[in-house]
Amino acid sequence: MNKSLSPQDTKRYSLLIWKLLIGGIALFAIFISMIGFGLFGALPSFRDIEHPKSNQASEIIAEDGRPLGTYFVQNRSNVTYKDISENVINGLIATEDTRFKEHSGIDFKRTFSIIGYNLIGKKQGASTITQQLAKNLFPRESNLNFFSLVLTKFKEWIVAVKLERNYTKEEIITMYLNTVDFGNQAYGIKSAARVYFNTTPDKLNLTQAATLVGMQKGITMYSPTRHPERSRERRNTVMALMVKADLLSQSEFDQQKEKPLNLHFNAATVNDGIAPYFRSVLKNDIKNIFQEQSITKPDGTPYDLDRDGLKIYTTLNYDMQVYAEEAQKEYMKVLQAQFIASWKGRNPFKDKALQIEQGIKRSDRYKALKLEGKSDEEIKDDFNTKTEMTIFTWKGNIDTVMKPIDSVRYYKMLLRNAMMTMDPTNGHVKAWVGGINYEHFKYDQVKMGTRQVGSTAKPFTYAVAIENGYSPCYTVPNVPVTIEGYGEPWTPRNSGKPLPGSITLQKALAYSQNFVTAYLMKQVGPVAVSTLATKMGIPNVPAFPSICLGTFDSSVYNMVGAYGAFANKGIYTKPIYLLRIEDKNGVVLFSQKEIPKPIMSEEVAYVMTRMLKGVVTNGTGSRLNYKYKVNAPIGAKTGTTQNNSDGWFMAITPQLVTGIWTGCEDRAFHFISTNQGEGANTALPIFAGFIKRVYANPALKISHADFDAPKSGVSITYDCNQYQQQEEGATELDEKLGF
Repeated sequence: MNKSLSPQDTKRYSLLIWKLLIGGIALFAIFISMIGFGLFGALPSFRDIEHPKSNQASEIIAEDGRPLGTYFVQNRSNVTYKDISENVINGLIATEDTRFKEHSGIDFKRTFSIIGYNLIGKKQGASTITQQLAKNLFPRESNLNFFSLVLTKFKEWIVAVKLERNYTKEEIITMYLNTVDFGNQAYGIKSAARVYFNTTPDKLNLTQAATLVGMQKGITMYSPTRHPERSRERRNTVMALMVKADLLSQSEFDQQKEKPLNLHFNAATVNDGIAPYFRSVLKNDIKNIFQEQSITKPDGTPYDLDRDGLKIYTTLNYDMQVYAEEAQKEYMKVLQAQFIASWKGRNPFKDKALQIEQGIKRSDRYKALKLEGKSDEEIKDDFNTKTEMTIFTWKGNIDTVMKPIDSVRYYKMLLRNAMMTMDPTNGHVKAWVGGINYEHFKYDQVKMGTRQVGSTAKPFTYAVAIENGYSPCYTVPNVPVTIEGYGEPWTPRNSGKPLPGSITLQKALAYSQNFVTAYLMKQVGPVAVSTLATKMGIPNVPAFPSICLGTFDSSVYNMVGAYGAFANKGIYTKPIYLLRIEDKNGVVLFSQKEIPKPIMSEEVAYVMTRMLKGVVTNGTGSRLNYKYKVNAPIGAKTGTTQNNSDGWFMAITPQLVTGIWTGCEDRAFHFISTNQGEGANTALPIFAGFIKRVYANPALKISHADFDAPKSGVSITYDCNQYQQQEEGATELDEKLGF
């Protein structure tokens, strides 16, 4: 028989239990304090809490504020609370932490309830949103033992409490949504909204928000791309929890739960966004600027464009960039078909063994095999063995099986193209298309690459002549000219049949006549032309007579800058595309402005715009009018190099200057006929497609206005009827005076 406890025993046992309980609480408090003081490993400092680190993508921003793309290790861009849809906030609170607005970082009521659930086999997570944020900001090590895992959990509690003391609830939930991983290289709600639904966080509707919130239970298990049905079920669970938390009505839930996911998936890559060639060049420029100007973080460490969340403000116009890329893609499909058809029945690789060999050695495959220690014979066998590969076509990427050497031949016959547009009044670059496909061909042909410029160089010689007193109406016999005194005598040929008789300089430029250009070079000399080209931003132009026909190489970037001086009243402004760089807190790290330089008189520049307009109204660029129906005051110059290896088109308006180049990677591969290979056929149509789109968008405010004449007037006679009358008058007077 059990003996009942006496009142004294009951009192003694109760006191013991209270001592154990209080002692346990005290020990726990001491233990937590010791963790807080860092005795079991360092905790994030107050500064770390104030400025938590996360790999944040740097954003490249167009002139109107729209993002062009990002540089990232983790594709993460932060947003503010007001930029996040209420659907996301409500869904997250209902699913992850219903008492979020009430607790102070740790929800003890929920914690003890969860412990009870886990004891009876119903596993549930007890972390609050603040605790999850602490875990995201200051991630734990992997492969921890039980004691270390418990210790880390307590550390997260302390960090969570510190976060609650330093930030508002709105800031905490915003930080959480900015740091969380949504899979598919989408870190943070901004990236997730774009990657999965091609929208912004503030525009996420109920089902979209619930889908993204639902992924937090398992980004792989509930991935809408890998497991769409499972993701849809999880989405509906999130909405049901919102109903339970009185954050959604039952009728709204019933209406939305049957809807499909409606993904607009676009995986994030470093190539994501428009203007990939531009962004690649820009990244290298910024690295050089930071290094040359010793721009570092406050602690002296260098900035990392992929991690430090910089804001990079550029001059690019988002719409113009899209139009340039569309115009290129639209016409290059057509031109590539023309190019392949022109070689039908012929062997384009005849006598091209050297070029194919060079192509092999430049390929990534060859370099990889060399690194593996393969011999030349083994590499040769590899290139002649069929294998699976993905190749670029204008119909999209194609997975195929072919010999690597055949892929080299295929790419040798693939036309490339580059284009840049600039505002001549301030040098701001508006569009930049450095190649046909950045995924496959990463070499930028706008600024990094140079090619022979052909007849687009002729205006430099004409400008020197105009500056030396020649009128566009001056008449010259269109016959061969020999220039001596610069090594071997030089007698250029004309491309095609020359116009008969004597012609004006205006007509000679309009129809790109070599004989008249050589005549002018003989009069003004190569030094003057080379000097002007250098002032116009084109380096390394040798002082030889042949430069008048464009035998030197230049980039599209430099040629556009040079033509800008004609459009901008004789003032050259080096093209700029980077305005300023800010850190993630808005502190300006670097800024720059254009530097205009007068290099020719306004009068000479105006006369040159008139002559270049003649190329379009009645010359080699006239198909811009009659075929493409672009009727606006546009000056231009076509260019075609030897063997039709390069086709150019330079175009100027008072507000835009554009340069376009087309050709194969290797100059040995080219169009057979000038009719197809000339710049008027290979480059001009892309400009037509671009400028028509620009003129059709009134928001761009690109007018059809003509070039302004100098306010002081023009003493150079460019009206050829008037010029002829002046010449005839002078002859009659000479006769009367007996001369």
